[in-house]
Amino acid sequence: MEQVVHTMAHHKRPYAGYEARNFLWEVSADAKVATITLNRPERKNPLTFDSYAELRDLFRGLVYATDIKTVVVTGAGGNFCSGGDVHEIIGPLTRMSMPELLDFTRMTGDLVKAMRLCPQPIVSAVDGICAGAGAMVALASDMRLGTPQARTAFLFTRVGLAGADMGACTLLPRMIGQGRASELLYTGRAMSADEGLAWGFFNSLHDGGAVLGAAQELARRLADGPTFAHGVTKKLLLQEWSMSVEEAIEAEAEAQAICMQTKDFRRAYEAFVAKQKPAFQGD
Repeated sequence: MEQVVHTMAHHKRPYAGYEARNFLWEVSADAKVATITLNRPERKNPLTFDSYAELRDLFRGLVYATDIKTVVVTGAGGNFCSGGDVHEIIGPLTRMSMPELLDFTRMTGDLVKAMRLCPQPIVSAVDGICAGAGAMVALASDMRLGTPQARTAFLFTRVGLAGADMGACTLLPRMIGQGRASELLYTGRAMSADEGLAWGFFNSLHDGGAVLGAAQELARRLADGPTFAHGVTKKLLLQEWSMSVEEAIEAEAEAQAICMQTKDFRRAYEAFVAKQKPAFQGD
């Protein structure tokens, strides 16, 4: 048992000093809020094989982060992400064997799984083009803040592929409803920012110059909250999809009993009694 505990502790490490190769990684002064910026603005920030894999590995690694409590994802130059790079991904895919293609599609799906399975809430700041795999990164986030210029398109059908990509057919209907999701996935048309707000895809809309700051402010509020409990909320939001109502209520009873043993729960009570604001520390 001692060996197991030691091994788990060995995996935990700070991520403030992470050196990104395929995007920008910036961390707040207290190392609680990280911002990922997709940074190929001249091409509207497309993803490549390398950036997909690095994002997947980063979100997998954040499970073990001792510092980062929330993550913001955005794009440089007035666009979020134009999806898979036509020249660097789409072209090579047309020359691959089936096993190679399945390796690729599983890798892209693994990015979405890693985003859902890391305990940190993820907030996307979406401006301009948000298309294909980029739309899936936004969808895989916990919350999305947009701009009036945001154009979100699940355009897989435009390149002759199914709308079933990276979990779109399960995530999108749950977010905006089956009928609306069906329309976007069959037609590949762009969802306007106003539609996205009305349909529940966007949590709020902000001017282009303000959306990143608003996303970082939201991420900051979450990072200053009871972050162990936030991780539990995120886990159950995902796990309860495949549970009966009875199973879900039992899972929440068990989860909340665990949260009631945290120091943050006691801090909140003591602060309330003292008529003060609790200073949560995430333990």
